[in-house]
Amino acid sequence: MGLFSPVEASAVGAGVVILVGLFTRVLSLQALWRAARDAVVTTATVMLILIAAHLINPFMALSHIPTAVGEVLSGLGLGVTGTLILILAIYLILGCFLEGFAMLVLTLPIFFPIIMALGIDPIWFGVLTVLTLEMGLISPPVGINVFIVKSVAPNVELGDIFRGVLPFWLMMILAVALLILFPQIVLFLPNTMFG
Repeated sequence: MGLFSPVEASAVGAGVVILVGLFTRVLSLQALWRAARDAVVTTATVMLILIAAHLINPFMALSHIPTAVGEVLSGLGLGVTGTLILILAIYLILGCFLEGFAMLVLTLPIFFPIIMALGIDPIWFGVLTVLTLEMGLISPPVGINVFIVKSVAPNVELGDIFRGVLPFWLMMILAVALLILFPQIVLFLPNTMFG
């Protein structure tokens, strides 16, 4: 209704849920303390990753790694689509071993100048990257999200979870392929907002 910005609305929503939980006695003070402590740990972890990114970015600029990688990719002669698919394949492989946010912080200083030089729309690239990262997070051998499901459902075999994830993984491949073939699917709404 426009009373709050999205960030303010999330804070108000969390506050209302806490109050309802306390008044209905579903939420105890000890549980609230544990939740607050876990939130602080998660926030501190994210902030440490961001601090590390700020330390790495000047190193990237001084070492000319993005320029060197860009020259290697352009030297392969893959064209715009081929280079995009190669970058997405790298994200897919990295997603098998790393957490998504950390991976973006480490790789975007390298890949973003390359995609801008190729004339790839950053919004389109961002959507494709997020989809590819999510595919990596459910791919063997690590598949972080699969292990999270395993922790929630300990009686289910890990192999069964990976088999259950496979149809979704295949649909995500199909979605990425469609978005590469038809970028206007991603860009339609942003173009109506900013066009």
